[in-house]
Amino acid sequence: MNHVQRYLHYLVLPLLLSHLLSLNVAAQDDVYDLVLRNGRIIDGSGNPWFSGDVAILGDRIIAVGRIGDIRGKRAIDAAGLVIAPGFIDIHSHSDFVLLEDGDANSKIHQGVTTEVLGEGSSAGPLEGKLSPRQVTIGNSVEQWSTLGEYLDLIDRSGVATNVASYVGLNNAWQSVMGNSFDRPSDEQIQAMRKLVDRAMRDGAFGLSSQVMMPPGSLATTDDIVEIARAVVPYQGIYSTHIRNEGTGVFESVKEAIEIGERAGVAVDIIHLKIADQEYWGRMDEVVALIDAARERGVNVQANVYPYTRGNNNLVSIIPPWAHEGGRAKLLERLRDLEQRARLKHDIVNGVQGWYNHYTAVGGDWSRMLVSGNNRFKGLTMDRVMSLRTQGKSNADLLDELFDLLIEEQGSVSTVYAHHTEADMNLAMSQPWCSIGSDGSAYSIEGPLRRGNPHPRNFGTFPRVLGVYAREQNLLRLEKAVRKMTSMNAAKIGLHKRGSLAPGFFADVTVFDPKTVRDRAAYTDPFQYNDGIRYVIVNGTIVLDGGKHVGARPGRALRREQID
Repeated sequence: MNHVQRYLHYLVLPLLLSHLLSLNVAAQDDVYDLVLRNGRIIDGSGNPWFSGDVAILGDRIIAVGRIGDIRGKRAIDAAGLVIAPGFIDIHSHSDFVLLEDGDANSKIHQGVTTEVLGEGSSAGPLEGKLSPRQVTIGNSVEQWSTLGEYLDLIDRSGVATNVASYVGLNNAWQSVMGNSFDRPSDEQIQAMRKLVDRAMRDGAFGLSSQVMMPPGSLATTDDIVEIARAVVPYQGIYSTHIRNEGTGVFESVKEAIEIGERAGVAVDIIHLKIADQEYWGRMDEVVALIDAARERGVNVQANVYPYTRGNNNLVSIIPPWAHEGGRAKLLERLRDLEQRARLKHDIVNGVQGWYNHYTAVGGDWSRMLVSGNNRFKGLTMDRVMSLRTQGKSNADLLDELFDLLIEEQGSVSTVYAHHTEADMNLAMSQPWCSIGSDGSAYSIEGPLRRGNPHPRNFGTFPRVLGVYAREQNLLRLEKAVRKMTSMNAAKIGLHKRGSLAPGFFADVTVFDPKTVRDRAAYTDPFQYNDGIRYVIVNGTIVLDGGKHVGARPGRALRREQID
């Protein structure tokens, strides 16, 4: 397909579709399925809002603007409300919770209509030295090993949001290498590249890496360049959680840029931040690196979530070498007194090239909040340490850390207070920086009310609208909406979504610009938001007057095949 044919495919055909659908409407006595009337339309482009209506037939938007007296089977008066494209969460971790509960409550209540999954680890492939995954949905036991099979399962199981996915570098790496820390041969790198290629043919939107911890951190820059080249024929992107967000942030951003430049692939840096107090206030230097790369023609962008605390695992305090062989080997090392001495040295003093969460927060246990589903959930780690050391003299707090990880089988989800509002705001305001939650689709009740999760799982998108657009005026409202909609669609090549335009899929969010605001807090996260009134996915109302109606019209979205 040459560039002229591609132009006709992506621009002319939607217009023709809109015309044909309009003819179909006329044949039905000018009746739409749904009409949103008298709203303030923010179409996702970043252009100023305008007053008007949005008409929907089936799963498509048919008309935007003043549509006169044409009737809808249902009409919603949106006077005083904003009609916007449904929000696209470019960084989501709902891969498996959607199979537990497809209502996607915490995302739908934020106005999210599409989730992009697969940071570093994706739902597939699970082949070679990785075992297929198995879940029970209702009375059925489902198993899959490829990303395509997972996307098929999403369609069969029924979900409220649309679902797109990257293919994870971790999956390709461990399918070939297992839990070994050995260096792969050239043949093994090519085997990984083939797995990525097949996932792209299954519909992945690009390659995603998490190179802060193993197995992703085992991959060198050259390895990633070679593997990333597999997505180029499909116009996929490279989405990366960089190697070091602390004192190694500058070199890590440079590495992401280098990978994009050498592989010839667009780059999106996940939750851009400076997460070490030693380098706070230097976001302007990170911005300058990205601006310089873009000036010379490298398509590098980034996303952020609107909070100054990040969510990782307490086990990330344990240096990378101790993770070789998987969870069982890690626990053995934690129990070994000789290994403990080495671990303590490396935690306190660091390891070259490793992002150390402990030193990033100055060794301050009060800046770590337990978010996992265990007996300490909702407590800061200084309080946990106080409880654990009662009655003990000369207790070693790192020994207590090791013992806690052993008791919890090597995993304690933790929120770290490690970056600043000023740095975050500077990143968020850049024209190449969009919004993603780094969260999952939880619920305020039922089985998905568990642990003490980061409030971003519930509040990301309303927080941007309420705090950073309305209250702080950091972003114009139209710009904020663009960062959640068309910008994310354009980044990954998601066609006919992210904008309000005839022929586009009817993914729509309607909110009150005067009241929209997050309510979730670090110590009380299970709260939905204010001001999100209606959410429509593929033409079906899912959130009606602020209430989830149980509809699950979401679809697995696959990257369009490009000749």
